Amino acid sequence: GIIMSEIKVRVIDCHIAYYNNNKSDWEFLLLKRSKSTIYPKIWQGVTGKIENSELPYKTALRELMEETSLNAKKIWTIDKVNAFYDSKMDVMNLIPVFGVAVNSKNVIISKEHSEYKWCNINETIKLITWEEQKKGVEIFYKMLKGNGKRLQMMEIQI
Repeated sequence: GIIMSEIKVRVIDCHIAYYNNNKSDWEFLLLKRSKSTIYPKIWQGVTGKIENSELPYKTALRELMEETSLNAKKIWTIDKVNAFYDSKMDVMNLIPVFGVAVNSKNVIISKEHSEYKWCNINETIKLITWEEQKKGVEIFYKMLKGNGKRLQMMEIQI
């Protein structure tokens, strides 16, 4: 018989957006991973492990608070699922992607990160390491700019 790799949903990705009135555009929060973490010194949004049986969007909200001290004003499901294969564990990871709008830029980072910065979409895409995350934030930006049906449909009530 065929031996299948295991499929797991165990982590989330979350992109954080702030509307800058002066620039009339969205900015995105990037966090630089600490030297002591897995994948040290790379830039990314909020990521984290799903604990016990919490709903993935609740993981995103919890990790947002833990990693940035920010509260979500709104949260959306991004219509993209990230996937990566872990060859050591023979596990195909499926990663739900969320987008969050926040009202504040007052970030307090956790030990997991060494620095943060707010970037426009082009700088955000340039700084993010993983292709899947680049695509996720780009889709989120298009959703925000379009401000249409898709944004309404994908919003999660919190």
